[in-house]
Amino acid sequence: MLQALEGVATQCVAKQDPAATGHAWSVFLAPGQILKAAGKLFEAEYSLEDILALDVDEGFLVQYHFNRWTLNERVVLRILVGKDNPVVPSIASVFDGAEWHERETRDFHGVEFEGNPNLVPLLMAVEDKDLFPLRKTDKARKSIKDLFSLGEVVSCSAEVEALFTEAEAGEASDA
Repeated sequence: MLQALEGVATQCVAKQDPAATGHAWSVFLAPGQILKAAGKLFEAEYSLEDILALDVDEGFLVQYHFNRWTLNERVVLRILVGKDNPVVPSIASVFDGAEWHERETRDFHGVEFEGNPNLVPLLMAVEDKDLFPLRKTDKARKSIKDLFSLGEVVSCSAEVEALFTEAEAGEASDA
């Protein structure tokens, strides 16, 4: 997988325990890198499984799940965007099926996918297009570090590492 993403500027790459997470790799990217990363994974014969968003304290964590069925090497690409401007580039030009996943994510969370050729409501009524039913209240929202651990870090920016620092220290003290 690391070879497939060669040339993509990553913020954090970590090995995952597939038995615990369902992923072999977790990769954090800046929004501007998703199109390039999707293209590289497409060339390496990965398939897009889904796209979703998590409403977390830090913003919206947009997640893209890919798998290379011949190797069963599931990869999650993660992009953190702010609540004030939740916009990421569309990957529908690389993976045709992404259009539907992006529309669903927009319906439920309000994340915009710039360049999606058909970003009309998929599951929500047109009159409810700005309702976003999966957005959390402040009380219900959790931090990224409370939802999952970073994994076995291969490389990581200080910015992404800081999202997990407190949780990792807390887990160490629980041992």
